[in-house]
Amino acid sequence: MHILVITSDYYADIAAQSQLGATQAIKDAGATHDVVTINGAFEIPAAIRFALDTNRYDGYVALGCVVRGETSHYDYVCSESARGINQLALEHKACIGYGILTVENQGQARDRADGTKGNKGADAVAACLQMIALKKQFS
Repeated sequence: MHILVITSDYYADIAAQSQLGATQAIKDAGATHDVVTINGAFEIPAAIRFALDTNRYDGYVALGCVVRGETSHYDYVCSESARGINQLALEHKACIGYGILTVENQGQARDRADGTKGNKGADAVAACLQMIALKKQFS
């Protein structure tokens, strides 16, 4: 299996922790991976869509972090990144693990990326691998 990890590095330290957990989980599963880094979580669905056209990947892992701020920007980014990823999964039968943290503050994000409360990057890989297996089962 070959997985594409797409990481938004808007919060670089949190992204690095999530990505480390994800890439280790991929290695532990005996799979291979490529990593693409982009600026924001909003752009992740488009990046996955571009990669879908290559037919090089069995699955995708979306990693990022969106922290609530003082404006409604948080709501739009969270909603649209999730909607876009779900749309890709449904319309293109893409196996995608969703590891975009949507949190109230950076402390919550760190806890979910550094292992204190698990590593959502590793969790997203587990979801991706499970969807790949399920897709193969029904093919």
